[in-house]
Amino acid sequence: MKVLIVTDAWEPQVNGVVRTLKQTRLELQKAGHEVEVVSPLEFRTIPCPTYPEIHLSLFPGRKLRERIDAFAPDAIHIATEGPLGLAARKYCKRKGLPFTTAYHSRFPEYVQLRFGIPLSWTYRFLAGFHNDACAVMAPTRVVVSDLEARGFKNVVMWSRGVDLEIFKPGARDRLQTRRPIFVYVGRVAVEKNVEAFLELDLPGSKWVCGDGPAAASLKAKYGTEQGVSWLGVLNQQELAQVYNAADVFVFPSKTDTFGLVLLEAMGCGCPVAAYPVTGPIDVIGTDGPGALRDDLRQACLDALKIDRAEVRRFAERYSWAAASRQFLSHLHPFTDSAQAELQLAMQGSAGE
Repeated sequence: MKVLIVTDAWEPQVNGVVRTLKQTRLELQKAGHEVEVVSPLEFRTIPCPTYPEIHLSLFPGRKLRERIDAFAPDAIHIATEGPLGLAARKYCKRKGLPFTTAYHSRFPEYVQLRFGIPLSWTYRFLAGFHNDACAVMAPTRVVVSDLEARGFKNVVMWSRGVDLEIFKPGARDRLQTRRPIFVYVGRVAVEKNVEAFLELDLPGSKWVCGDGPAAASLKAKYGTEQGVSWLGVLNQQELAQVYNAADVFVFPSKTDTFGLVLLEAMGCGCPVAAYPVTGPIDVIGTDGPGALRDDLRQACLDALKIDRAEVRRFAERYSWAAASRQFLSHLHPFTDSAQAELQLAMQGSAGE
């Protein structure tokens, strides 16, 4: 089957949305499907205000229509609500074509943090965007329920996975600072609540891996004198080394819908400390491979006591292959022949 994914989030961005889409494309291709991604790399763009690493496509309508017509997909998935997503939605509605969408991030909460715009305004816009879709894919059951309560229709669950061949237990010598070592990996931005981690009074040392709009100000405030070391954006192999070296992975965000980095850390056997909120509580639960507390400092200290072998065993429950089969099952092909092909594919995977 020919699947077209339209996304405003793509390389060179390094985040959970891009990682999810790239892994999903890879798994679908492994299964024999033809997948193309339409991203801002093909269009003239401008930097997103307050977030210059995000590129917004300028007037993509005509070129996007040509791309879709040339590929002639059997199914279209619209991954984001930006200029490309809006243009793809408009194309599908004009042609009377079914399509699916995804809800990756708590965008209304981000907008409220940055600009003070009421949550209800942004959720109203997003519900209007997504409610024409045949399926709106959300990463956890809690997010599914939250969206339904906000007036979203046809919400289904599309979980996530982790590459357990890359993120696995290994040498613990990458970070040469005082133990215990507490690590944050991810975007350094206000919505990630990184400063809540940096200001904690913890034994040992802290590391931050990643970049973002808040990085410069936080680096100036929290440096080696405060026991904080900084790394930039790392590739997956380097990240695995960092997770293995860490004693605890600290996830201070209160606005993530899932948090792929949680699975990456746990794949390496690194226990997690986080708040008991959507994302961590959906992935980890109330005990086991992590410590979820309203007191983040106590969560960090409690996580030190968790057995790393137990954490790895928990991570082995997740796979990108299973997540991608779930994604495939939610697609809505245009033709009877493509629908029949999809049904056969799902029947075959059910027997695996």
